[in-house]
Amino acid sequence: QVQLVESGGGLVQAGGSLRLSCAASGRTFSTFAMGWFRQAPGKEREFVATLNWINWSARSTYYSDSVKGRFTISRDSAKNTLYLQMGSLKPEDTAVYYCAAAGGPLYGESRLRDEKYDFWGQGTQVTVSS
Repeated sequence: QVQLVESGGGLVQAGGSLRLSCAASGRTFSTFAMGWFRQAPGKEREFVATLNWINWSARSTYYSDSVKGRFTISRDSAKNTLYLQMGSLKPEDTAVYYCAAAGGPLYGESRLRDEKYDFWGQGTQVTVSS
């Protein structure tokens, strides 16, 4: 299986930036897609961003409308690490952010559904103050 560990969360002021990392270990060679989800207090987990791990390119990335233009998802395959660069942060971005990996290819809307992902990290807290 794949183990995922998130890091980089913290407290930042509105308008600031933060970069989250997700270190993957185990059978990462079987990973087809990876993504970021978040869950705010009292709310359901929501999709943030995703990319195709295999044959990655900028065209393979997809973002939720709420973060598009502010967040950037990327990878370092040599380090087996997924990143989420967050800029222009807003108080509504406050949540626990989770890294996820899919053991098979995801197409279209399937990339946005959390139940399609097989492995999850423990999450890292991001708090944005006004």
